[in-house]
Amino acid sequence: MLESKFARQFFHGTCAVALSLFCLGANASADKPGEGVKITPAFPSVDEERFRGEVALAGLRELGYKVQQPKETEYATMVLAVGYGDADFTVNAWDKLHAAFYEKAGGDANMIKVGNILPGILQGYLIDKKTADQYDIKYITDLKKPEIAKLFDADGDGKADMTGCNPGWGCELVIAHQMKAYDLEKTVHVNQGSYFALMADTISRFKEGKPVLYYTWVPQWVAGVLVEGRDVVWLQVPKTDLPGGDNTVNTVYEGKNLGFALDKVQALVNRDFAEKNPAAVKFLSVMQIPAADESAQNLKMQQGEKSMADIQRHTKEWIAAHQQEFDGWLQAARAAAAQASN
Repeated sequence: MLESKFARQFFHGTCAVALSLFCLGANASADKPGEGVKITPAFPSVDEERFRGEVALAGLRELGYKVQQPKETEYATMVLAVGYGDADFTVNAWDKLHAAFYEKAGGDANMIKVGNILPGILQGYLIDKKTADQYDIKYITDLKKPEIAKLFDADGDGKADMTGCNPGWGCELVIAHQMKAYDLEKTVHVNQGSYFALMADTISRFKEGKPVLYYTWVPQWVAGVLVEGRDVVWLQVPKTDLPGGDNTVNTVYEGKNLGFALDKVQALVNRDFAEKNPAAVKFLSVMQIPAADESAQNLKMQQGEKSMADIQRHTKEWIAAHQQEFDGWLQAARAAAAQASN
């Protein structure tokens, strides 16, 4: 009888320990639904775009994913990598600007678009406010006039010098198309190369009191140095004219037609990976970086804090300042994984 009682106590104790360990295991699994799963990001080779990628990687690591070395390349190749499974996701895809890249990489058959990582992106052409006011320049087509174009001539060839964007970014295709569409090729020369180096020269010219003409997008640090409305103004286009012929997209901001689609950055996830990893998909669908925060981080980089260690420090600081929100993203991701497993 005593032996039987001891056996029962031992059995119940063993079961309690086993159940406790099972529950701990279940909790660990629920906490890290990506445990043991390798995930490969694809990022552009533009360092100023890396901050939001590091925020994404921090969250995915918290969910248990084993983050592999990111593939860094130009945007078109970045999207191809996700589409064909060489990478699992990116958080650097522009919805409208990179639409052609998306379709060439297989589109919806190969990928899913999720979230609104960086909302409210503007693009367009700007000139310094002083010159705009003095000569009543409001439209990019005002540069068809040789006397107006000559105001922005930096190299003495009689043409306006405009700082353009890098080949491979997507925006260069819009600019080249519009130079033809608006009949500006005879009076405007688009300078291409390293965008941020060219913009450094543009800013130096502005500080010297010289007229400046450039393409840019918001958010990024340039907008914090050359402030729209105070230092510079957007130039309007006479009508929307985009490559591919789809001119139905919204290009109007505060009553001005900027000529470029009002855009947003989304996450692209390889479809095969997405179907097996609801936690990663959910996290990427809910994470969002305010435009002002990314601009502020980019400005720190422009001021010298531009190493990968600096960017990762900025990331940790941003997460700490937004901990409750970040934890909410993780909670949503874990809940999605739990629901998918039921």
